[in-house]
Amino acid sequence: MTTAKQNELMTITGRGSAAGDLLRQYWQPAALVEELSPSRPLVPVKLLGEDLVLFRDASGRLGLIDRHCPHRGADLCFGRLEDGGLRCAFHGWLFDVTGQCLEQPAEPADSKAYRHMRHRAYACEERNGIIFAFLGSNSPPAFPAFDCFLAPDAYTFAFKGLWECNWLQALEVGIDPAHASYLHRFLEDEATDTAYGRQFRGEVADTELPLTKILRDYPRPTIRVEDTNFGFRLVTTRALREGRMHYRITNLAFPNAIVIPMSNEMTITQWHVPIDDTNCYWYSIFTSFGAAVDRQTMRRQRLEQHTLPEYRPKHGRVTAWGFNAEEQATRTYTGMGMDINVHDQWAVESPGRIHDRTKEHLGKGDIGVIKYRKLLLAAIQAVKNGSPAPFALDADAASEVRGPIAVDAVELANGHSQCWVQLDVERRRQCAWAEVNERSRAAR
Repeated sequence: MTTAKQNELMTITGRGSAAGDLLRQYWQPAALVEELSPSRPLVPVKLLGEDLVLFRDASGRLGLIDRHCPHRGADLCFGRLEDGGLRCAFHGWLFDVTGQCLEQPAEPADSKAYRHMRHRAYACEERNGIIFAFLGSNSPPAFPAFDCFLAPDAYTFAFKGLWECNWLQALEVGIDPAHASYLHRFLEDEATDTAYGRQFRGEVADTELPLTKILRDYPRPTIRVEDTNFGFRLVTTRALREGRMHYRITNLAFPNAIVIPMSNEMTITQWHVPIDDTNCYWYSIFTSFGAAVDRQTMRRQRLEQHTLPEYRPKHGRVTAWGFNAEEQATRTYTGMGMDINVHDQWAVESPGRIHDRTKEHLGKGDIGVIKYRKLLLAAIQAVKNGSPAPFALDADAASEVRGPIAVDAVELANGHSQCWVQLDVERRRQCAWAEVNERSRAAR
């Protein structure tokens, strides 16, 4: 059972907190690239409880600095992008992307005080539609050689959404494979010709079995956890009729990302990032092993359920997550529409802003959640004791972290229990950009 002390330790992420210190040892999504308007590339960002401003200077460099000017606290989100940096509109102090003050024009002409003024700033990196930030005080780790980072830009699509709950309960829904048989149950199978860009649509691999039917008809999966060089893998099996076995391979990329299959050709890498202790964003990179991504369609589909500029869902607590009793009786298990993001949103928001884990009664199906909490608490303690953060790797080690494999596969009667590995190899062989080598064969 999780104690109240452990619950607080894992959920509170502001500066100086134990979990916050841990999460600051890794790159965290800070914004979508699309949020930086070409005409004025500057947006406010709240990340791990810190109020920041993200901007792109005239030379294209990204800067993420404290939102309030160190002079007298004016909001730099209203500053001017000029002269190689961001200039405060109050007294004209100018800061570059490193936080270095370049000018204090209201001071005497011979003053050199600006040379000694450095505002709080964080390193940024752009990867396939997401701007990542490193909020730690030491050197940042290397990015792993995940498919979502290696794929050419045209084969990826990035989006995000706001959830009004703590980051941990948002993450934990993604390492709970059993819930898909209930929370995402459709009482009838949707036509596959409208499947593009939607999760849990279409048939599994080369079978005639719709994934929605497998999840609905076989609700008691067996779940196995395997340690990996990025976190752990969840191997979820459902014994089907005629001796066949369904495998669903999902992953936890420590500390706060999941990698899951979306369809036969597409995977989702998703981070759950604290805005503060009671709100979070999910950031996703959708990666295609087939054709280039139809980004216009993907974005249009998601904007049907979200409002800009906050990427706030149109349904939530105030709308009872769109619940409809008639729909629950005839179409979906939840009665909350066909978008599974809304289902997940209800599951993580309805327990409250910060779920009280002391009241839980976990079962065998929660093996991934249990594994993760032990890993998280151990990592928090390790960093507190001065040890390196786990899975925060240097460039050589990070280059060996491949994949991860995320697929749905069906093993034929008397087939090979590693059918999901072979499916991934074949998918890569037919892919325009993914390499096939011993790393993918070994299912690392």
